[in-house]
Amino acid sequence: MAAQCCCRKAPGAEAAPARPPPEPPPALDVASASSAQLFRLRHLQLGLELRPEARELAGCLVLELCARRPAPRALVLDAHPALRLHSAAFRRPSAAAATPEPPCAFAFAAPTPGSPPPPLPAFPETAGEPSCCPLAFRVDPFTDYGSSLTITLPPELPAHQPFQIILRYTSIDAPAIWWLDPELTYGHSKPFVFTQGHSVCNRSFFPCFDTPAVKCTYSAVVKAPSGVQVLMSATQSSYVEEEGVYHFHMEHPVPAYLVALVAGDLQPADIGPRSRVWAEPCLLSTATSKLSGVVEQWLSAAERLYGPYMWGRYDIVFLPPSFPIVAMENPCLTFIISSILESDEFLVIDVIHEVAHSWFGNAVTNATWEEMWLSEGLATYAQRRITTETYGAAFTCLETAFRLDALHRQMKLLGEDNPVSKLQAKLEPGVNPSHLMNLFTYEKGYCFVYYLSQLCGDPQRFDDFLRAYVEKYKFSSVVAQDLLDSFLSFFPELKEQSVDCRAGLEFERWLNATGPPLAEPDLSQGSSLTRPVEALFHLWTAEPLDQVAVSASTIDISKWRTFQTALFLDRLLDGSPLPQEVVISLSKCYSSLLDSMNAEIRIRWLQLIVRNDYYPDLHRVRRFLESQMSRMYTIPLYEDLCTGALKPFALEVFYQTQGQLHPNLRRNIQQILSQGLGPGAELAAEPDTGAGTDTPAMLLGDEAPGSAISLRDVNVSA
Repeated sequence: MAAQCCCRKAPGAEAAPARPPPEPPPALDVASASSAQLFRLRHLQLGLELRPEARELAGCLVLELCARRPAPRALVLDAHPALRLHSAAFRRPSAAAATPEPPCAFAFAAPTPGSPPPPLPAFPETAGEPSCCPLAFRVDPFTDYGSSLTITLPPELPAHQPFQIILRYTSIDAPAIWWLDPELTYGHSKPFVFTQGHSVCNRSFFPCFDTPAVKCTYSAVVKAPSGVQVLMSATQSSYVEEEGVYHFHMEHPVPAYLVALVAGDLQPADIGPRSRVWAEPCLLSTATSKLSGVVEQWLSAAERLYGPYMWGRYDIVFLPPSFPIVAMENPCLTFIISSILESDEFLVIDVIHEVAHSWFGNAVTNATWEEMWLSEGLATYAQRRITTETYGAAFTCLETAFRLDALHRQMKLLGEDNPVSKLQAKLEPGVNPSHLMNLFTYEKGYCFVYYLSQLCGDPQRFDDFLRAYVEKYKFSSVVAQDLLDSFLSFFPELKEQSVDCRAGLEFERWLNATGPPLAEPDLSQGSSLTRPVEALFHLWTAEPLDQVAVSASTIDISKWRTFQTALFLDRLLDGSPLPQEVVISLSKCYSSLLDSMNAEIRIRWLQLIVRNDYYPDLHRVRRFLESQMSRMYTIPLYEDLCTGALKPFALEVFYQTQGQLHPNLRRNIQQILSQGLGPGAELAAEPDTGAGTDTPAMLLGDEAPGSAISLRDVNVSA
């Protein structure tokens, strides 16, 4: 039977693009152990076999490379202790086969009964092709988030001539690969697995140049258990039924962290001419009803602003609550946590942000992790331009006010001189780049981009500039100077005015000064939505309590937007602990109403209960935690519970619910609960019935227990 197309453009539908001229070496990246500057990576091929029962991925990786200089002695790749390399080989393809994107073909041998372990995927040799020769290799420590893999190359290797490195490996307990037992899915019927590569986790998925400075096309062949749907961040995909394997191809260059895979009990539904959602069957109708038709509106608005969408399809896959972040902008296939489905406005903003990444982050990428604002700040600006076009300026200003409030909240916690508040944050050797991921990356970056737009005096002209910037740098990686030089070249009159050197607003100061943004946007167009919030907050915090209830009853928050209610509750949280009589009155007025609202509202109300030790509503906290398996809705509550007298309550709830939590999340909560128990003390977990309890915790910088950065406040990315 012929290959059945899953969703995307058939191979060979267009003529192959002309080969680009040789590019300069990539920027240095202290988070990478690799020798990326010595080689040009042309293409990579992956042959993968998913083995959920063993929580193991077996792989064969083929790297298509050219040396930039003659006779390199070794190739160094980023790897990880979870990744076990079984063999390395070298092959020089024949002239006929030396194309940048050769066909992807791997052999998957059936396991032999009684002779474990199962065989690894193999890259078969073809008659008439040069044979492979084995290579020596070694693995050395690099940092606590990775290793260096050094492969000795044949002597006298010429420059600019293609060659292949073939690696066979297995990966177990990898930080990038999240294995879920059926019990941790919504359907409870099939195992589930997904990868999360941002920032530097994909080196545990496959050996690579794990730096955003290096991009290449990729192909993959994936074998999975029967009945499991496999998806990847690729422009083309198909399923060959006779072989039981999926084929994928990404025709545009992407960095290693954007190679993503998900597999499980997933079903599709079209929501537009170039979009579909994938979800577990019990979630599919909800996901479809929330997004049908609107994703195309957002894509069309983005195209009007920034030029054609270049990735073909824009599909969305909803992942179980164990997904460690809110959403991830994997090209062609956005990953998003299913928990967000009940919070419509947050869903809208999160998906539009990922749409914006198609231009800013995926097409044009920050070359180093020290300048993540180039992706996140620009994507946040583009997201708000899209929401203004589709939902109006008032809604955009409300959402911006909500996020900037969160930014200033973090500033108070961290201090204005904290180095992580710089846009060009210095990444010290050995520090995980995810530790630099915070609200400054998004919101201070956004404020700088907004300031640039105001310099040119017209948002439409700035849109034109960003369109030209994307066209110039698409499928490459940039540094801040590339953006700023392009800006001044596009607006020569501003260059003549030396706007980059205006006192107090120098571009250099924007990039390297700690503290809040040097300038913030005018949000007066959102006053119709923010003024009622400010009025109600003033009532509860400044007016005599005996007058509050009567006055508050005239403001019907049930008709408010989610961001209005969330902003109101955040302001109350900032003022906590509140006088007990105020908390009692708040509960009488709002508790039942808020308890019926979405999770983004409820978690804030429950945090208010906890921070004010309001015992009469504590049963609502218990009920919420009993129903939640998501990091974003559990970690903040456990952190608050453990700061005061409610820690025994937290321990009780955790022991009752830990079986429904992913092992990584379970360990993170255990760390929170263990704080204050004394040096070396560990929380004794009750007997665990779930598999995989030895899975290493993956702590992103904004997820670490006790962190001042709330996961809910960091907009949408890893």
